[in-house]
Amino acid sequence: MSSLLKVDNEIKTKVDAFRERITSEAEDLVANFFPKKLLELDHFLKDPIINITDLKEIHSEINLTVPDPILLSNLHDGLEAQNAKKRKLEDGGGEDKVTGTKVFVMPGGMMKSNANLVDLIEKVKPEIRTLIEKCNTVKMWVQLLIPRIEDGNNFGVSIQEETVAELRTVEGEAASYLDQISRYYITRAKLVSKIAKYPHVEDYRRTVTEIDEKEYISLKIIVSELRNQYVTLHDMILKNIEKIKRPRSSNADALY
Repeated sequence: MSSLLKVDNEIKTKVDAFRERITSEAEDLVANFFPKKLLELDHFLKDPIINITDLKEIHSEINLTVPDPILLSNLHDGLEAQNAKKRKLEDGGGEDKVTGTKVFVMPGGMMKSNANLVDLIEKVKPEIRTLIEKCNTVKMWVQLLIPRIEDGNNFGVSIQEETVAELRTVEGEAASYLDQISRYYITRAKLVSKIAKYPHVEDYRRTVTEIDEKEYISLKIIVSELRNQYVTLHDMILKNIEKIKRPRSSNADALY
């Protein structure tokens, strides 16, 4: 078969070395790294930082004072009333519009994030990235073990393909956790901007507290899911390791 395609010997040697490296890394990940990681994450889930029962402890003070209300007197002067009526018509038919307060600078300087959640997020994000990277390595290893396409005797190949699909699913879910963290920051920033513009509206302040609590709960769920994914992958691959490594026992020499 190799005679049908001419491959440079030097390149072939480097590709074979790459395959051997991927194989060595992936087998070590499945045999050692995955079980160690699931135990680490299980221990992390017992850490007090992620088991706060009274969520008021994670609240962050919103350092934006409520300004004194401005009392507007009625317009008695005829000229002023006429000008006011003209402005209303120009603004859209005289409907009342709440424009809020123009914000040029925060009174207390930069509005800080929720420090408690930032610390927790910075501990969780590396774990998410690690899972994505390790899944990618194991997925490549299984894909390289898939033999050439033939009629019949494909049960082992179907197991390999299901393993690859599971690894790809785990990768996608882990990537969605990073998106969730980004959305939290964006949503919170918009709400804080609303508070600065409408400081008298209490609901905006309460909403910030609500999304902080929601994010805290979500982070604990993410850590739990990361642990579960390590458990699932380790168990699935070990149970099917024979078929994954030798999908066709009679055609073992036909592997790529």
